[in-house]
Amino acid sequence: MPGRLFIVATPIGNLDDITQRALRTLREVDLIACEDTRHTRKLLNHFGIQKTAISYHEHNERERAAELCKLLAAGNSVALVSDAGTPLINDPGYRIVTAAIERGISIVPIPGPAAFIAALTASGLSTDQFFFAGFLPARANARRAKLEELRSIPATLVFYEAPHRISATLQDALLVLGNRQAAIGRELTKLHEEFVRGTLAELAGQISTKNTVRGEMVLMISGQVATAASAAPLDSPDQLIDRVTSLEKDGLNSKDALKQAARELGMKRSDAYRMIVAQKNRRTR
Repeated sequence: MPGRLFIVATPIGNLDDITQRALRTLREVDLIACEDTRHTRKLLNHFGIQKTAISYHEHNERERAAELCKLLAAGNSVALVSDAGTPLINDPGYRIVTAAIERGISIVPIPGPAAFIAALTASGLSTDQFFFAGFLPARANARRAKLEELRSIPATLVFYEAPHRISATLQDALLVLGNRQAAIGRELTKLHEEFVRGTLAELAGQISTKNTVRGEMVLMISGQVATAASAAPLDSPDQLIDRVTSLEKDGLNSKDALKQAARELGMKRSDAYRMIVAQKNRRTR
């Protein structure tokens, strides 16, 4: 009989979060495949688990998947773990799971912590629907393009972000999505766990004023909702001007406020600009 592949979730910070089932599985399997053997060895040593561990990460995933499938086919049981949280959630593991399924090998999930779930539950944002998008692109243009793709989703948007990029990401999110409600969770389950909540403009202001921001972060942004401005047809230039003024008060500069207002009202930016100029000219006559 072939062995079984166990997908084992491990703590994202606080070691007390590991489950009894996860510990039992790690003790009973023949082999543990780890994203980083040094990191996992600390976890195993903490719980007194003496087990053979091999690396399984994004750089050797293709070769390791084939090797592990041979072991599984020969009757060995294997536990797959990542450095923290649930494997395959923005971590390696997809190749071995699909390869094992193709060979008729049983996949057994051992549920446990996932950073974005923990953050979302404490965010104060809607959890009825959410869209997890992993890490946004590192380059500004690609990041804005990705945010533009997600802009119309009517569900809470959830991202992982690195501390050195969070300020730029908040600025881009404000530009592309508008001044939505948002929250950041960092150092989850650890000693310095912190949540910051507010509008994107408020969060961008707070983050930019801090000297150092440490720890992996979960960024959550409310989904698109129909506002009074976006739901109603454009009756007069005053409606456009009022919306631009409101966005500027929320923290957008005049150019970005005009772009956002035009998008909400279904107008081209150039048409919105001409309408505002024409209205101002009429008022000065």
